[in-house]
Amino acid sequence: MPLTNLTRLVALASIFVSALSAEEAPKRVGIIGLDTSHVVAFTTVLNKGSKNAADAAKFSGFRVTAAFAQGSKDIPESTMRVPEYTEKLKGMGVEIVDSIEKLCAQVDFVMLESNDGRVHLEQILPVFKAGKTVFIDKPIGGSLADVIRIQEAAKKAGATYFCSSSLRFSASTQAVHNGSVGKVKTAYTTSPASLNPQHPDLYWYGVHGCESLYAVMGTGCISLKRDKSSAGLIQVTGNWGDGRVGIYREADRKAKGGPYGGKAIGEKGEAAVGAFDGYEVLLAAVLQMFRTGQAQVSAEETLELYTFMEAADESKRQGGAEVKLADVLAKARAEVGR
Repeated sequence: MPLTNLTRLVALASIFVSALSAEEAPKRVGIIGLDTSHVVAFTTVLNKGSKNAADAAKFSGFRVTAAFAQGSKDIPESTMRVPEYTEKLKGMGVEIVDSIEKLCAQVDFVMLESNDGRVHLEQILPVFKAGKTVFIDKPIGGSLADVIRIQEAAKKAGATYFCSSSLRFSASTQAVHNGSVGKVKTAYTTSPASLNPQHPDLYWYGVHGCESLYAVMGTGCISLKRDKSSAGLIQVTGNWGDGRVGIYREADRKAKGGPYGGKAIGEKGEAAVGAFDGYEVLLAAVLQMFRTGQAQVSAEETLELYTFMEAADESKRQGGAEVKLADVLAKARAEVGR
């Protein structure tokens, strides 16, 4: 064979191997904030594999390759976790970088995991600037005004993102969300609601149960009242109009049957909702966004959910009075200057 032909064959083979390698190379995922157990759970699945071999396909094609460690700057229960979680991620082959800009330059997708919603705005802006699709773990922000700022920045950048708790994607909740009992007339959900003074009450942990509630009720809450349940814990009753009512109740972590749960009553029957099915259901939804470029929760629903939780604080400030969500949102928009 003439040398020129052999050279061509070698070149073609090299191109083929390179293309094949590129096709098989996993997409690189970067994590911001190593102060929540979610980062260990997500990285373990992507870098080591799911415990359930049957779910392997859901998580294939992605690997956590880089992380920026800083999460909360001043919440002790968050900052104290960073050294431990940093070492755990290093042990799974993750490079720790010293800036978000460096992280974005090295990865295809981003997961913003900082436990403290107050740092999300400053952390997300370089991600949007870099044009990365990003998952924002709950809470999306530390205030309703910051939620608005983040959403406006995302819209300006044309960014694809969503924010959610893992509770939204439990099997029972998704079944109702997808119409198993028809349109939901009444629902209640429960979750613990440990508080953090730097956040609106429900943003810190009650968001889990509120996510479940919105997953089955959808948007459209008009007003709400906050009082206490028979157990003396937080209870928020929302009016969706047309007789539709959604209730969030704080649950004791040691509650019989577990603290996560609830029930939805619809046009075609009723069903249990609000279960906790682990973190993998959320991770699967995140990867679905990375694969398709489609957010798994709309910005409109996220904004109303966080308005609902802020309105619960406003009702508390007013001694349990009924509060309109539109008024709470207008107040936050005025703070932002919109």
